[in-house]
Amino acid sequence: MTITHSIGTLREQRLHAELKRWLAQSGDALEQKVDSYHIDIVRGDTLIEIQTSNFSKLRKKLALLLEDHKVLLVHPIPATKWIIRISKRKRLISRRMSPKRGRFENLFDELLYIPEIATHPNFTLQILLTEQEEIWRNDGRGSWRRKHWSIFDKVLLNVIDNAEFRNVDDYLALIPASLGTQFTHRQLAEAIGVPIRVGTRMSYCLRKMGALEVCGKQGRSLLLTPSSRTDKINRNDG
Repeated sequence: MTITHSIGTLREQRLHAELKRWLAQSGDALEQKVDSYHIDIVRGDTLIEIQTSNFSKLRKKLALLLEDHKVLLVHPIPATKWIIRISKRKRLISRRMSPKRGRFENLFDELLYIPEIATHPNFTLQILLTEQEEIWRNDGRGSWRRKHWSIFDKVLLNVIDNAEFRNVDDYLALIPASLGTQFTHRQLAEAIGVPIRVGTRMSYCLRKMGALEVCGKQGRSLLLTPSSRTDKINRNDG
C-alpha cells in the first residue's frame, strides 16, 4: 500500500490512529493540509475526517470545507465496549464488559450538533459499529460520574458493521415501517428499542433536516410525520 505520509505524525488518540489505519487505501494521502485545516485522509477529490466524539467542534471546519470539497465524516460507535481499569502507574486492575450497546441510531447523539450539515450535497456520514476497549486511569482527574477515573485512551478491537448516510432517505430508513405515518417521540423510541433520549434526539435532527415535521399532538406529545418536502431535500443520489 502506497501512503504519502506515515500514520500518527500528529498527536492523536490510539483509537483515531487505528481507525485511520483501518480506512486507509492504496494511493491515499494522510494528514494533509487543505484550506488551512489538517485532513485525516485525502482520497481523490474526497476529504475523509475521523471524529470519535464531539461533532460540535467540527461545525466551522465542515461548513468551510463543504463549500469546495466532498467530505466523508467517519464516526465510530461502540457496539461492544470493554472497560479496562489501570492504576496511576498503568498497572492493570480489572477488565469488564460495559452493559451499554451502541447502535446506528446513536449517531444522532452527535449529529444533533450539526443537523443542518447532514443534507449538504457534498457531505456523507459513515458510521462504524465497533468493538473497543476504553482504558480508565485512577488519577483523580476524571468525571465525577466515573468517580474521578480519567479516560486514558481508547483502543479499536474490530469493526463489525458500517453504514453510509448520504441523503434524507438513508436517515429515514432507521424509522421502522410499523410506526405508520404519525408517531410521537416515545413511540419512535419504543419501536426502535432505544431510550426516549435517543428517540428525542433522532426526531430533533430529522426535523432540523426537514425530514420530519409536526402534524399535531397526542395528549401533550407532538405528533410527527415524514415531511412532504423530503423529495426536494434528498441529494447525493447521483
